[in-house]
Amino acid sequence: MIFAESNSAGVIITPALCVDAPIEIIGKTTAEPEPSGRDCKALTGQMSRGDEAAFHEFYKLYFNRLLRYLFVVAGGQEEIAREALQLTFVRVARHVRQFDSESAFWNWLAMLARNCVADEMRKRNRYQSLLARFFQQRPAGADLNSIDADARFSELVQDGLAGLPADERALLERKYLDGEAVRELADEWQMTEKAMESLLLRVRRKLKNAVLDQLQNEKND
Repeated sequence: MIFAESNSAGVIITPALCVDAPIEIIGKTTAEPEPSGRDCKALTGQMSRGDEAAFHEFYKLYFNRLLRYLFVVAGGQEEIAREALQLTFVRVARHVRQFDSESAFWNWLAMLARNCVADEMRKRNRYQSLLARFFQQRPAGADLNSIDADARFSELVQDGLAGLPADERALLERKYLDGEAVRELADEWQMTEKAMESLLLRVRRKLKNAVLDQLQNEKND
C-alpha cells in the first residue's frame, strides 16, 4: 500500500515507498545515512511547510529505521508493525514541526511510533471483543481447539461486515472497533441513545445471522 496523506499545508504526500517493501531487520544498511543536526533542522522545517521533496527525503532516511524499531515495539508481530508504520507516517505528515537536532526528531518519531503500535493493538483487541460479543457460543460441532476454525470465523465476520450496507458497517466499526460512545453516535444520527442501542442490536443480529447462515451453507455443501 502506498502511503498518501495531506499535511497541514494541504500538500498531498505520495512517496514511492511501499509498506510491504523488504527490510533489512538486523543492523543498519549502508544506504541509511542519518542527517546531521543542521540537516535535520532544515529537513523538518521544509516538511512543516509542506515541501513534498522533503517528505520523500524523510522516507528514504527513516523508513527502514522506523520499521525495525516498530518490529521490536510490536514484539515481532509484522502485521502490527507495518500497520503502525503506515499510521506513523500519517501522523508525521499531520503534526511535523521543525526540530533543532536529529536526536530530538528521532525521539519524537519513536514516541509517535510507540503510540501507533498501542493504538493498533487496542483496535485489534476491540475487534476480538466484537467477535466475542457476536458469538458467545460456537455452533454445535465446531472444533474449539482448531486455530483454523478461529481464523475462519474471523474471515466470515469480515465478509459479513463487507456485505452490510455502508451506513450499518460504519456504525458497527465506529462503536465496536473505534470505541465511540453510544451518545455520540445517537447525536450524529439524530436519535435517542435508547434508539441507537436498539439499532446497534439489530445490526449485530443481522451480522451474526449472515455469518451463521454462511457456516450452515458450508456444512451442507
